[in-house]
Amino acid sequence: MKSFLTHQQIASLVKAIQSAEEHSTGEIRVHIDSNTETRDAETAFEVFKRLCMNNTADRNAVLFHVNFERKYLTIIGDIGIHEKVRQSYWDQLHDYITGEFAKGNYYKALESAILKTGLELKKHFPVTGENPNQLSNEITFS
Repeated sequence: MKSFLTHQQIASLVKAIQSAEEHSTGEIRVHIDSNTETRDAETAFEVFKRLCMNNTADRNAVLFHVNFERKYLTIIGDIGIHEKVRQSYWDQLHDYITGEFAKGNYYKALESAILKTGLELKKHFPVTGENPNQLSNEITFS
């Protein structure tokens, strides 16, 4: 199996998630899937639910579900953030990420997408008081 991200890059992505969530009540997760044989969003939705991403207070969690081997990416924004940014935002972000993936820029694409998403979350869900981390920032794998 080809390695698409180094351990250092994975650790840096966790820091990018922490930074992106700092000024927002939103939550961001990255899941790297190397087991799924199909290229459909159903698997990503299962991961979204398994990671309890649909349980945030403002329903503003975002999942980047990536399968590098299958060249597949699904971005899921829960209903709270999706209502604010609409499908066109996710489509543009998806196009950017997959364009960078095609150039082999896996880390750059994910880091940039995480930070861009953080800006949108900050715009629509700014911190107004305490800001507990509702979900782990770790990168998950299957």
